[in-house]
Amino acid sequence: MAELGGADGGQDPAAVSELQRLVAAEQQRAQFTAQVHNFMDVCWDKCVDKPGSKLDSRTEGCLASCVDRFIDTTLSITNRFAQILQKGGH
Repeated sequence: MAELGGADGGQDPAAVSELQRLVAAEQQRAQFTAQVHNFMDVCWDKCVDKPGSKLDSRTEGCLASCVDRFIDTTLSITNRFAQILQKGGH
């Protein structure tokens, strides 16, 4: 990556842009991780009655359906925001 500060104390615009891109990507990664943990907590509380050494088929199916619903909802919301942004609305 290019140096952020130039000889005159200014900042290299390309380096600043790259840094902003990397920070944004890291923020998205952190947000995704937090969302996954939230989904796991919600689905665990909804589906697991009593923890054991193995999941029974009902619990396994409930967890899979719960996660699928969250993924579908997240994709739907993401697609809707993308449509709004493409139309220029905020």
